[in-house]
Amino acid sequence: MKKANILLLLLLLCVLGGCTKIKQDEKPENATNLTTSNLEIIADNLHTPWSIQKSGDVFYLSERPGNIVKIEDGKVERQHVELNKELSTASEAGLLGFVLAPDFPESKRAYAYYTYVQGSKQFNRIITLMLQGNKWKEERLLVDRINSGTYHHGGRLKIGPDSKLYATVGDATEPKLAQDLSALEGKILRLHLDGSIPDDNPFPNSYVYSFGHRNPQGLTWTSDGRMYASEHGNSANDEINIIQKGQNYGWPNIEGSEEQQGMVAPIVTSGHDTTWAPSGMDNNEEKLYVAALRGAAILEFSIETLEKRELVSDLGRIRDLYVDNQYLYFISNNTDGRGNPLTNDDKLYRIPL
Repeated sequence: MKKANILLLLLLLCVLGGCTKIKQDEKPENATNLTTSNLEIIADNLHTPWSIQKSGDVFYLSERPGNIVKIEDGKVERQHVELNKELSTASEAGLLGFVLAPDFPESKRAYAYYTYVQGSKQFNRIITLMLQGNKWKEERLLVDRINSGTYHHGGRLKIGPDSKLYATVGDATEPKLAQDLSALEGKILRLHLDGSIPDDNPFPNSYVYSFGHRNPQGLTWTSDGRMYASEHGNSANDEINIIQKGQNYGWPNIEGSEEQQGMVAPIVTSGHDTTWAPSGMDNNEEKLYVAALRGAAILEFSIETLEKRELVSDLGRIRDLYVDNQYLYFISNNTDGRGNPLTNDDKLYRIPL
């Protein structure tokens, strides 16, 4: 009887343990992630990809080591980028922002943001690139000598609904620069596609569109023309902001939910105890989608309620995303020196929305 009792007890423990595991794996309805059955891998073995662009059915991804990856009909072609300056290999630096010109199919032109080395210093610059055969070549300099610092390069490029080029610039690890209107660091910049300064920019003869930023990483515009940006906080207090021209977003005087007269607080913050390290952004049907590096997820925010949920997780660091025709494309960034690469990382993924 004692042996039978022991066997019965073990059986009950196994059953209970199995039931407990099922409950742990279950998630609340509002936190349900898309399953792997919804997930497609479009390309793999990418080298620290940073930006996603799409022209027709063809993808173009920038890679920090200095390549543009063309993906067409499942075929991956790594195209070399010939730059006029020595590309930096420092942490967070390299070939970053990349956006195709509106007339790219005809002009073969794109815009890029990269970090370069000059003597003992490094800087960022915004340029145009021209596609010649299967190689890209630096064509024209638009903005130069943006201080780079050790970290906080910013680097996102987007063309807004006003047909202007916007660029996010980090504070170059010198926080005071974010409040200095004579400096480009810690700002969001706005320029004509030829590199000239728009007359309706908020500060005369200046590219500066908004200031008081620490390390803005993502930009998107909703259908009503409202502009959103994601920004890295100081170890926590990551932010999602609504960007208005000429406004001061507070860094380093305030961060997170702190407030001060004349400065704009974010609509959403990760709080004092949590970090997302938000990166690229896009939106669709009253939802904001934000790539999260340290959060290792895609975060979805309701524009109306600001409620947050994790749309995708368990794939590591996510650098950029792109919404097109009810699909969301995104790139992992586990090979950037701060992640734990999965097999054949990094990858371009697709999920239906």
